Amino acid sequence: MTGYDRDGFRVAYDKVLAKWPADRAALTVRTPFGDTRVNACGPRDAPPLLLLPGGGGATSASWYAQVAALSSIRRVYAVDLIGAPGLSGRAGDRHPRTVADLTGWLDAVLDGLGASSADLGGHSHGAWIALHQALHAPARVRRLFLLDPTQCFAGYKAAYLIRALPTVLRPTPRGVSAFLTWETGGAPLDPDWLNLQRAAAGFPSAKPVTGPRPGPDALRALNVPVLLLVAANSRTHDPWEVADRAGALLPHAEIAVLPDVSHHALPQAAPPALTRHLTPFLSGS
Repeated sequence: MTGYDRDGFRVAYDKVLAKWPADRAALTVRTPFGDTRVNACGPRDAPPLLLLPGGGGATSASWYAQVAALSSIRRVYAVDLIGAPGLSGRAGDRHPRTVADLTGWLDAVLDGLGASSADLGGHSHGAWIALHQALHAPARVRRLFLLDPTQCFAGYKAAYLIRALPTVLRPTPRGVSAFLTWETGGAPLDPDWLNLQRAAAGFPSAKPVTGPRPGPDALRALNVPVLLLVAANSRTHDPWEVADRAGALLPHAEIAVLPDVSHHALPQAAPPALTRHLTPFLSGS
């Protein structure tokens, strides 16, 4: 593992957070797995929306490009995952090791926020967690949006795994940059966001919880409105396979493929189509 610059990471994190609306508040929610950092904004009396970032170097700060629009209709709570880059802290050596641990952690986060239910959204691995939460406690999830979710409806491409493995086993800032440049096809990336991904290399992370895709029967029984947005240029998986399989399994799903954007360019790239889909979906009755 590379040497980790804690101060450098915090500077990069705060620089991306500075792109959030001025009413942003930093909250700490205590859970059995440790204190969870939540960045919140929007009217306090608006319905709650809980956002989960992807894996790797993603953090709650990564939602900066969407949060202004989302906080106009929701009280947004963006979470740093326990055991991952960010400002959430583990309770000693305890961290989520199973899907049940993850859903128990999210139950505790919602309880700590005083939310009996909420809209829920996630990107990539965060979408995988969000889907499992909806299957675990559908009564607590009003609406669910999944942003280019991994391991939910289709597996990874072999080429992606080969490219991604070095950034997992021996992460370096240079390696992270090269990987993101490859996956995004060299598209322009916000330099502050990219610097945060680089600064997260070597973060003392716990082993992420992974597992098989949710079973077909469980997905067919999901009685929660779902918005699935797939990145057309994703090199992570086959986007059309994701869309087709989800459409065949989810009974209450709106599915769209976002053009001209890759997996890791989300959510910070903020293509206009993303907001056009998200706002009316969350505003639905």
